[in-house]
Amino acid sequence: MSDHTPQFGLLRQRRFGPFFATQFLGAANDNMFKFALTVLVTYQLQVGWLPASVAGLVIGALFILPFVLLSATAGQLADRMDKAVLMRRVKDCEVAIMATALLGFVMQWPALLLVCLVGMGVHSTFFGPAKFAYLPQVLKPSELTGGNGMVEMGTFVAILLGNMVGGVLIATPEVGRVHVAIACLCLALVGCWTSRSIPNQAKPEVVQRMNWNPWSETMANLRLARTDGLVFRAVLGISWMWFFGAVFLAEFPVLAKEVLHGNEQVAALLLVVFSLGVGTGALLCESLSRGRVEPGLVPIGALGMTVFAIDLWWTLEGLSAVTHVLTLSAFIHAPGRWHVLLDLFGLSLAAGVYSVPLYALIQQRSPVTHRARIIAANNILNALFMVSSAVLAGGLLAAGLNVPQLFLSMGVANAVFVALMCWRDPQYLRRSKNWVLRSLGRIHTPSA
Repeated sequence: MSDHTPQFGLLRQRRFGPFFATQFLGAANDNMFKFALTVLVTYQLQVGWLPASVAGLVIGALFILPFVLLSATAGQLADRMDKAVLMRRVKDCEVAIMATALLGFVMQWPALLLVCLVGMGVHSTFFGPAKFAYLPQVLKPSELTGGNGMVEMGTFVAILLGNMVGGVLIATPEVGRVHVAIACLCLALVGCWTSRSIPNQAKPEVVQRMNWNPWSETMANLRLARTDGLVFRAVLGISWMWFFGAVFLAEFPVLAKEVLHGNEQVAALLLVVFSLGVGTGALLCESLSRGRVEPGLVPIGALGMTVFAIDLWWTLEGLSAVTHVLTLSAFIHAPGRWHVLLDLFGLSLAAGVYSVPLYALIQQRSPVTHRARIIAANNILNALFMVSSAVLAGGLLAAGLNVPQLFLSMGVANAVFVALMCWRDPQYLRRSKNWVLRSLGRIHTPSA
């Protein structure tokens, strides 16, 4: 009898269900609060020291700053504490932050809300290493890919729902601020409640003293990750995925307005399609990998990312000119627009297939005594790669590239990056070849 539990079956088990609900609610709350705050200071409040033109950039930077500064500390705590206890303490702090934000929304104090935004960034910084280090403690090796797929799917769906609900609530005349504040506090309270059902784990054995210097600890974590070349390349591969995806997400408003000639609803549709694509790809990984950690899916996912990015460029360059702004209904019926949506869905689906095996590989190969610290180092690199992507994309656009050409550049750069990764570690291509032959029935995997 197989001891493998299907990924959706994990939701019914106490070792995974409460954890999934807790991380889903936290991700939704982060994004609902962040997006509502962005809309508030951009459209509704006149803040002299925070111009609307840069509000979105400032808010994004403040939220990501704790990942750079505090991830090393968060990783150390997660390696020293029971992961379930740490997650519960983080959710307690979330309730306090959202209670403070309620005051900020009601009194229209943007400075206090920005402090709460940094607090939510800290909340996510400390939750992340505990989250990913918890999974290999409670999931069997055959369940690790499916469990990570569920978490990634849940994260992107939570991001999507958080942005949409936050935008709808804050736009409610006169009472939108209060509605957002109450909704954020309620999500925090429910997340705190679900975290109480996460089962306790054995407290890890502490192997070294706590280092409170974030810079030296970050360098130590990176050196630790590099002791296993396969793990370090997986860390770089995940950070590259965030670099790649951040470029597309950042350009959706410009793509919708200036290239597709659509309104705000069209921009929202692009986000919906992208989120659903990543979630679908993440869920497919369990069936594609047949219940194992399968690095062979990484080149296949990367190939899809490049092919669809190039085809997206080709499609956008060939769109017929439009002289008026398209509503959502008009956009769907306009020539060539469905092709754009299919390319975007295929690209994001491939990104989901690409990333889930890398997360599972890090969890499987990292020593249990240092797993959270390696994940924390990955979070730092993710943040730095995302910031770098914004700088690079801005520079390329300033140099004269248009948005379709930027997407083409990312497709080509993705192919180069993954080719280098496969060159340094031929296992990826070898496993891909075996996966393809196995899928075609040319080779057979011995039964366990």
